[in-house]
Amino acid sequence: MSQEFLLGMNAKIYQGAAGAALNTLTEMANVKDVTLNLEAGEADVTTRANQGWRATAPTLRECTAEFEMLWKPGDAGFDAVKTAFLSAGTIRLAVLTGDRTASGTEGPLGDFSITNFSRNEPLEEGVTVSVTAKLAVFDSWVEVA
Repeated sequence: MSQEFLLGMNAKIYQGAAGAALNTLTEMANVKDVTLNLEAGEADVTTRANQGWRATAPTLRECTAEFEMLWKPGDAGFDAVKTAFLSAGTIRLAVLTGDRTASGTEGPLGDFSITNFSRNEPLEEGVTVSVTAKLAVFDSWVEVA
């Protein structure tokens, strides 16, 4: 029986130096919940010929990845994200639905700017960091055959 759904726990985020190839990136195992936001701006292209209906066309697209990590200095992924934030640099990320070599895996690959790096210190939980990564340079939409 084939799997008819994806589980978030099987998704992967890979990181590396800006511009690096997908096969050289390292998996970020310290990541918890991830939200990948893909949106497009809108242009009003309504004409009188559209019989009174507004017409909209997509314009520039945006890609934002929001995720949590354990606050874990010494972890390669944590340190890379922290460095990108503190230096106002970029980090290569691949936000994928599964392993980068698994058939059916897909998601964006590109260089991201870290625009949020907020530490959370709940009384009865581990210290975490909330990260917002916004696409700075789009490379490709990964689709593993």
